[in-house]
Amino acid sequence: MAKMQSSLRNMVLSLTLISVGASASLGFVYELTKSPIEISMLNRKLEAIKQVVPAFTNDPNEEMFRLPTGEGDSLDVYPAKNGEEIVGYAVRSYTNNGFSGFISFAVGFTPDGNIYNITILEHKETPGLGTKMVPDGTPEKPEFKDQFKGKNPAAFTLKVKKDGGQVDAITAATISSRAYCEGVQRAYNTLEKGGLI
Repeated sequence: MAKMQSSLRNMVLSLTLISVGASASLGFVYELTKSPIEISMLNRKLEAIKQVVPAFTNDPNEEMFRLPTGEGDSLDVYPAKNGEEIVGYAVRSYTNNGFSGFISFAVGFTPDGNIYNITILEHKETPGLGTKMVPDGTPEKPEFKDQFKGKNPAAFTLKVKKDGGQVDAITAATISSRAYCEGVQRAYNTLEKGGLI
């Protein structure tokens, strides 16, 4: 078999064939994994909604709508219903003011505006400090987020005590605590402006 001559034409041809092969392989793998990834993301979303609102019988993801925040963006709102009765709203909120930047939340409210529960969806806070906003507590040792349950932001000032509010900050993680309060307040304000609470 004769050796291929090293020329510009042969190099371009070889690189083109390699690129086409790699692109086809990548496209095949994408199509193969697309559906399982979408199902996994939907299940994670539904699990977060279940954690933050009372038991429901509808599919909140099917009835999701967006409400403007008044700050130039919108938040996703997932209505939870038992039959035809609204039992709560799960709001996907966020803040960019965490110690390490972006924090995403699912905040659940009852129709009267009380906070039902909160879960963190995404964050990059400092392990051992800012991450203390994530776990659930026990009755003997409540965790940071437990102090929000059952509170109505219309009467409960969602600021850390250091800033004149009513929230006990996480020790050595005041910035994360402030950001948490901001994200919850953004969710409440959006529902209020939308006339839902």
